[in-house]
Amino acid sequence: MHLIETLFAVLGLLSFASWLFLINPADCGDGTKMCRHSSSVGVGTFYLSIYLIAFGYGGHQPTIATFGADQFDDSNPKAADSKAAFFCYFYFALNVGSLFSNTILVYYEDSGKWTLGFLVSLCCAIIALLLYLLGTSRYKYITCGNPLTRVAQVFVAAFRKWNVAPGTADALYEVEGPESAIKGSRKIPHSDDFKFLDKAATITQYDLCGRKDPWRLCTVTQVEEVKCALKMLPIWLCTIIYSVIFTQMASLFVEQGDVMTSKLGDFHFPAASMSALDICSVLICTGIYRQILVPLARRLSGRSKGLTELQRMGIGLVMGMMAMIAGGVTEIQRLKLVRPGEKKSRLSIFWQVPQYVLVGASEVFMYVGQLEFFNGQAPDGIKSFGSSLCMASISLGNYVNSLLVSMVMGTTARDDSPGWIPADLNQGHMDRFFFLIAALTALDFIIYVFCAKWY
Repeated sequence: MHLIETLFAVLGLLSFASWLFLINPADCGDGTKMCRHSSSVGVGTFYLSIYLIAFGYGGHQPTIATFGADQFDDSNPKAADSKAAFFCYFYFALNVGSLFSNTILVYYEDSGKWTLGFLVSLCCAIIALLLYLLGTSRYKYITCGNPLTRVAQVFVAAFRKWNVAPGTADALYEVEGPESAIKGSRKIPHSDDFKFLDKAATITQYDLCGRKDPWRLCTVTQVEEVKCALKMLPIWLCTIIYSVIFTQMASLFVEQGDVMTSKLGDFHFPAASMSALDICSVLICTGIYRQILVPLARRLSGRSKGLTELQRMGIGLVMGMMAMIAGGVTEIQRLKLVRPGEKKSRLSIFWQVPQYVLVGASEVFMYVGQLEFFNGQAPDGIKSFGSSLCMASISLGNYVNSLLVSMVMGTTARDDSPGWIPADLNQGHMDRFFFLIAALTALDFIIYVFCAKWY
């Protein structure tokens, strides 16, 4: 709740900064009327606002997914199925919001009405806060303390006992009774993975003589929490390359569309609005998946969920790779229809439809599968950590994409060569960059299959 309030306050600050400091004179920035230079106070307030939004969003997004999942009782088979549906509809709701921002807000952006766009976002945050408050009395709250402290304790305790041989499973430290020492978390049975971490739960003579220090002696459940997190990391690392594909929609796909014919009669179709096709694809594919594919897969496989989360993530990787191939083919055709001296190609922007639709369809499998997998596999005490991994992969995908672009341009833009992605795309070969990402995704998929089988 505090994070929603933070977003609410910061969006208000951002609207104020754009109205008072940045947009001067009014209605400037439309390509005709030029804006005056902004003051240092205005620029500082603006950057403070957007960084605080990123901070609030980073805490809000994974927490709300975990909080929603906590409302379902895993011991009830019907509730478990409803929980799987929740992640689908949670991602569905995210994309309904994205559809709004990629149509209405993009229109305000193209018109130079930045303050109005920020105020609309502020109104949406107010509505979200009110809707949240309406259900406050009915929510189920589960608190498990700070997982980062517990993870640190396991590593510190294991390091302190570096020369101690790990104890046998029945000799490791665990509190008595059905409940674990972690409030709100069930006990986790011992596993043989990462045996070196068992040192943290190994009881030494020092532990018997003095007070049980959590930085020297941890419970089996606490150690198993860390083991679960470590086992999920290889799967998570394999999802980062998919986030590079997802990043293209807000970067190179838009640049590609900007140099294509984008008029539909007298209406100019903004290149940035093409991402609405991705969102529509997500909305349609979510319905198809829940109503058609899940029942069909359930009959064929005999599993209640139909496809497992790992299988769905693998399908998402393959579909993402196909989207990159489609983007590369579109770029080849675009370059063929570029007339000398003209910036835009004669190729219609609607050639981009397949790549946007494929990315949208892949999201239903990859991101929904990720949310289910990391939340379902994470122990009670680190559920939010599992959901945070999904958001972290998207963020890292942006950084990896920037790194890839820099490496590609550093390698290909030499001597008189403009490189694959120059300022004038008609002089470059962006298709090769798309095919490079497709090849990296294919390699990542092979590694992912091995990691999934190991898991």
